[in-house]
Amino acid sequence: MQRAERVAVDFLMPSRNFTATRRVLLVVLAVSILFPLACLAGYGYFDYQRRIADSNDVIDRLVRVTEEQAVKVLDLNQQMASRIVEMIGTQSDAQIREREAELHERLREIGGDFPQVASIYLLGVNGDLLVSSRSYPGPRLSIGQREDFVAARAMRPQPYFSLPMLGPLSQTDVFNTTLGRSDVDGRFLGAVSVALRNEYFSRFYRELTNGDPSLALALYRQDGNLMVRYPAWPAGARPAVPDAFAAALRDKQLSGHVRIKSAVDGGERLVAFRRVGDYPVYVSGAYGTGTIVDAWRRHFMVIAALTAVPCVAIWILVLYSLRQLDGERIAWERWQGEVAMRLSAEASSRQLQRMGALGNLVANVAHDFNNLLMVVSANIELARVKRYNNLEKEMHAVQRATATAESLTRRLLSVAKKQPLKQEPIDLKKWMPGAAPLLEAALGDHIELALSIVDDVWQVLADPTDLELAVMNLAVNARDAMPRGGRFVIRCQNNRLVSSDTLLPDGEYVLIACSDDGEGMPETVARRAFEPLFTTKLSGSGAGLGLAQVLSMCEQAGGTAKIDSVPGSGTTVRLYLPRYREHRQARPASAEAAEQPALRHAGMVLLVEDNEDVAAGVAAVLETFGCEVRHEPTADQAFDVLTGGERFELVLSDIQMPGKLNGIDLAERVRSTWPSQKIALMTGYADELERARRLGVAILAKPFNIEELHALVACES
Repeated sequence: MQRAERVAVDFLMPSRNFTATRRVLLVVLAVSILFPLACLAGYGYFDYQRRIADSNDVIDRLVRVTEEQAVKVLDLNQQMASRIVEMIGTQSDAQIREREAELHERLREIGGDFPQVASIYLLGVNGDLLVSSRSYPGPRLSIGQREDFVAARAMRPQPYFSLPMLGPLSQTDVFNTTLGRSDVDGRFLGAVSVALRNEYFSRFYRELTNGDPSLALALYRQDGNLMVRYPAWPAGARPAVPDAFAAALRDKQLSGHVRIKSAVDGGERLVAFRRVGDYPVYVSGAYGTGTIVDAWRRHFMVIAALTAVPCVAIWILVLYSLRQLDGERIAWERWQGEVAMRLSAEASSRQLQRMGALGNLVANVAHDFNNLLMVVSANIELARVKRYNNLEKEMHAVQRATATAESLTRRLLSVAKKQPLKQEPIDLKKWMPGAAPLLEAALGDHIELALSIVDDVWQVLADPTDLELAVMNLAVNARDAMPRGGRFVIRCQNNRLVSSDTLLPDGEYVLIACSDDGEGMPETVARRAFEPLFTTKLSGSGAGLGLAQVLSMCEQAGGTAKIDSVPGSGTTVRLYLPRYREHRQARPASAEAAEQPALRHAGMVLLVEDNEDVAAGVAAVLETFGCEVRHEPTADQAFDVLTGGERFELVLSDIQMPGKLNGIDLAERVRSTWPSQKIALMTGYADELERARRLGVAILAKPFNIEELHALVACES
C-alpha cells in the first residue's frame, strides 16, 4: 500500500475546471454561430464574383463569334460593292440606264443567293434609282434627300451604314451599306447600295444564344445608333445608349466591358463589345445581372440550408452539454479515488516497459557495434596486407580520371538515349535538399540558390544520376548567364496537364522549374537550345550537350522539357516528369540473377568479348574470384566451342560483337540447346538492355563494378 501511494504521488491527478469548461462551451456556441455566418458571407461574395466573371467570359466569347460573322458579311459586302464600282467605272446616269437590262442581270449574279443580301441597286448623281437587282425595269424613285445617300456622297470613298428601315423594293427590314462613286477628278457620280436583311443577323444571334432571354446580341453604329438586336426591343420602345457605352464607342475603343442600366426596362446588364474589323460598326453582347443574381440566390440558399443542418446539431449538442455539466461535476469527485489507483498501476506498468525496452536497446546496440568493429578490423587487415605498394595517390588519381570519363560517357549516351537506365522512385522533397550542396558548389559564391518544394509533391520514377546531372547542367548554365551574380530558383510542384502544348498525354506530372535572372536568350537561340552540340559559348568552353541531356533525361522518364527566356530578364527551364504510382512489377532479370544459386565450386567461365582490353580486364577479375577463364572474341566462335562438347559453369557474353551472331542470339541458342547452362550478358546500351531482359537472363549494365560481377559468379566454398 505504501508503494502504491508513492507511485501515485509521482503523477499529477487529472483535474477538471467546470467553470472553464462552461466558458469553453459558450465560446463554442458563439463560434458555431458566427463562424458559419462569416464563411457563408465569404462564400456568397466570392461565388457571386465568380458568376459575374463567368458571365463576362460567356458574353465575351459570344461577341467574338458575332464579330467574326459580321466581319465576313461586311467584307463580302465591300467586295461586291467594289466589284460593281469597278464594273461600271465612270459611266454617267444615262449610260447606266442604257445598260439597265445587262446590269440588272449582273447585279443578280453578284448578289447571288447570299441570304443576307436583300437587294443591290445603283443610284444616280441625284439619288435616282438606275438599276436594281430585284426588278427590271426598276421603279422610278429617288432617295436624293435620304440620310444614307447624303452621307455616302459626303464620305466617299468610305462606305456608309444606314439605320434600320423598311426596304422600298424588298419590303423587309434592312440596313443599307452605301458606297459613293467618283470620277478621276473627284466629281460625284452616284452610289452603289447593298441592302442587308436584319432577319439574317437576328436569326444568327438567336441560334447563337440558343434562345436564352437573359442574353442579348446587337449590332451598333459607331455613333451609338442600334442597327440590329436580338431579342428586339418591344414595339414603340426608344432605346437610348447609356453614357458609359456611348463614350466607349465615341472613343473608338477596339473592345471592352461595361456595366449599364437599360433605359427601356431598367434592368442592369453586363455588356461586352468589339469593333467589327476596320468598319465603324460594333457588336455587343449583354447578360442580365438579374438572371445571375437569381441563380446565385438559389444556389446560396441551398448551401445555407446544408450548412444549417450541422450547425443546428452543434447547437443542440452544446446546450445538452451545458445541462450535463453539473451532473458530471458530482460524478467527477467520486471518480477521483479510482483514477488515483488506476494511474498508480499504469505508472508501474510503464516503468517496467521502459526498463525492458532499454535492455533490448542496449543489447542490440552492443551486437551492432561488435559487427561494426568486426568490419573495421577486417578491412584494416586487408589494407595492411595489400600495403598499397606505394601507389595509393596514383590509384586515386586514376580513379578520379575514370569517374570523369564515365561522367562524360554517360552524358553522351544520355543525349543519344543509349544510357542504361537505373530508374527508381525519387522523393523530391528529400532528394532535392540532398543535391543542394553540389548545386551551390557549381553556382559559386555570387549566386544564391533557393528551393521551393510543396509539401505533398508526388514521387517520380527516374534515374537519380541522370536527374542530378540534368539539374547540375541547368545550374552551370545559370552560372554562366549571371557573371555578376544573381539568384537561381528551383521550384517543385504537382501539375495536372489537360490539352497542354507540351505534346504530353493528359495526366499527372511533377513540374521542376529552374529559373535564373540572368541575361536570357533570344527566341532564335531558345528554339535550338535543346539541340545536341548546339552552343552559343566561346569555342572550347561548352560542348553543347547540357540542355540536350536535360531533354533526353525527361523523355526517357516519360516526360519532356520546355524553355522560356526573355532577353535581359532571365530564363526558366521546366522539366515535366510523370507521377510515379507504386505498383507491383515483375522483378528485373538482374534481381533474378542476383538470387540465382551461387556456383558450387570455382569452375570454368566462357568469356565472349571482342575487345581484347576489356576481355583482359574482366578475365583478371574473374581469376581473382578463383575461376578459370576461356576467352572467345566472337559469339560465332563461342557457339562452336559449346557445340564441340565443352561445358562451363557460366557463359559471360557481351552483346555487340562482329560476326553472324551477337550476344542475344548466342543466349537464345544456348537457352534452346542447353537449358541448364547458366549465361549472363553485358551491355552498355539501353535498347539492348530492354531486349536482353526479355530473355530472362542475368544482365550487367556497363560500366559495372567488381561487386556486381562478384555477386554473379561468387563461388561457395
